[in-house]
Amino acid sequence: MSRPDSHAPIQGPSDHHAHGHDDRHPGHGRKSFPSRGLGIACLIVFGFSLLEIAVGLVSGSLALASDGLHMLTDALALALAWGAQWVARRPPDARLTFGYERVESLAAFVNALGYLVLLGWIVVEAIDRFRSPHVLDAGLALPVAIAGLLVNVGVWWALHRDGDDLNVRGAMLHVMGDLAGSAIAITAIVVSAITGWTVVDPLLTLAISLLLLASTARLLRDSSRVLMNAAPAGLDLERLSAALATLPGVTGVHDLHVWNISSGQPALAAHLQLLPGADWVAVLAHARSVMAADFSIQHVTLQPEFAEPI
Repeated sequence: MSRPDSHAPIQGPSDHHAHGHDDRHPGHGRKSFPSRGLGIACLIVFGFSLLEIAVGLVSGSLALASDGLHMLTDALALALAWGAQWVARRPPDARLTFGYERVESLAAFVNALGYLVLLGWIVVEAIDRFRSPHVLDAGLALPVAIAGLLVNVGVWWALHRDGDDLNVRGAMLHVMGDLAGSAIAITAIVVSAITGWTVVDPLLTLAISLLLLASTARLLRDSSRVLMNAAPAGLDLERLSAALATLPGVTGVHDLHVWNISSGQPALAAHLQLLPGADWVAVLAHARSVMAADFSIQHVTLQPEFAEPI
């Protein structure tokens, strides 16, 4: 079987394999410059996360501090998305023939493991607050929490302008989580100040922890799928195989592999068994068209195997 990253000109039935792609794949086209909005959002979220953490600890609001930690992890996610846009511009080389885009998934996996450590610290602190309630300084914590909510709204708006970029859309999901976390922190501070019910702070902190856990689980799942060369999520491999096998001139398919070069960059490699005298160039063009239209796969490598004439 030919290597999935090999390239060869399409000449006709004598070819051993043929490879199709377009300029949207690593190293095969000019990459756009990184989003300015993404970089600005990263700096704003990072700076404000440090402020929320500091004020939350000083005022005794664990909900505010944990929301600040949530914003800090999301600042890392924004930095990851922004950095990935820079790294993705590097062309493939002799060592990394697929290019550098998979560094995004690797960094995401490492960040997700760090999130788990952070999550453990938040949960332990929340449980300790149930046993030893702290009096909140609402006058100090509330203005910062409200400002945090406004910052998150502004960041979401800045990213929304680049919302057609899949990488930016992923970062926007983290910002939406920050919006929810800020709302929870404000609720905890107000309820505690009005009712004196200090347990609301650690209770809602655990709610933020569940929000973090869900985000972390999704990040671990998605990044590990890319790193393990798993088939793209939601892909019906049987239907894809049948689509190739029923092409005119094709009698069978084997050694079928579908994976993600990086997040949102699916690739396919397979052997096609052909009838004697089949027009390989026509079969290849038809196969590429079907893979692109029906399965959103542009990076296709196919190797023909011609049956011997009887």
